[in-house]
Amino acid sequence: MNTENKPTAREWMPAIDPSQVAIVLVNTSHPGNIGAAARAMKNMGLNQLILVDPEDFPSGAATARAAWAVDVLENARVVSTLEEAVADCGLIIGTSARSRKLPWPMLEPEACAERVLHEHATNKVALVFGREDSGLNNEELQLCHYHVQVPTSPECPSLNLSAAVMVLSYEIAKRARLDEAAKAVPEDHFWDQERASAEENERFFTHLERVMIAIRFHDPDNPRQLMQRMRRLFGRIRIDVMEMNILRGILSNIEWHIKHRDERKDPPRGATIEQIEEALEKENS
Repeated sequence: MNTENKPTAREWMPAIDPSQVAIVLVNTSHPGNIGAAARAMKNMGLNQLILVDPEDFPSGAATARAAWAVDVLENARVVSTLEEAVADCGLIIGTSARSRKLPWPMLEPEACAERVLHEHATNKVALVFGREDSGLNNEELQLCHYHVQVPTSPECPSLNLSAAVMVLSYEIAKRARLDEAAKAVPEDHFWDQERASAEENERFFTHLERVMIAIRFHDPDNPRQLMQRMRRLFGRIRIDVMEMNILRGILSNIEWHIKHRDERKDPPRGATIEQIEEALEKENS
């Protein structure tokens, strides 16, 4: 894979520090799931993987499933207990697919991402995923401050481990990029032309309607909301002064060619809107 000139994960998602967010997999039985989870993490810009008592790791199957995320596997931390994995974390969120007898604060994936983004700068965060067949046990879930549940169809409620990692990692990346976009410089701060004024817009719509009538595209006796729709269209665009001059110039040239279509006469090259309109007025007088 060619990585030249590609942004780093931190550049792609600057609103989050990936060193502060760990994905913790507890007692994973199939090494392929570890590799697939590593790939999902790296897809979304995360790189801190902690493995709690994996049944088979390191493994060629994990490496094969990781694809371009082998570095995440190579840097993974392997520990014996969940307590050890989350010892330095100030926010621990555990995944749970089942309702428990003792209610626990629950988060939807979007709210989970928001919580991670809000706290990760001051607290290390752990997202904890349980065993493929039984998830996290009650003791492990009680180590978590929150539980998160991914909504799924009741016909097939259980997610593959790597799919669950992908869903939560994606929500974090999406939220981080939204937060970064909110900080972006407003368009008006770097636009090279001022917006067209209300008066300029009204002259444009008058001109546009006149030309559409002249080319028989618009019937003022049966308008079919055409002008309202044109106003809505250009209102969404919010054209600037230069763009307005271009559009008015196009309309003036159309009028010139309508006036002189039998004479095969061209307007002066580079003539301004005012010059063309003045010439048309002289011919009509």
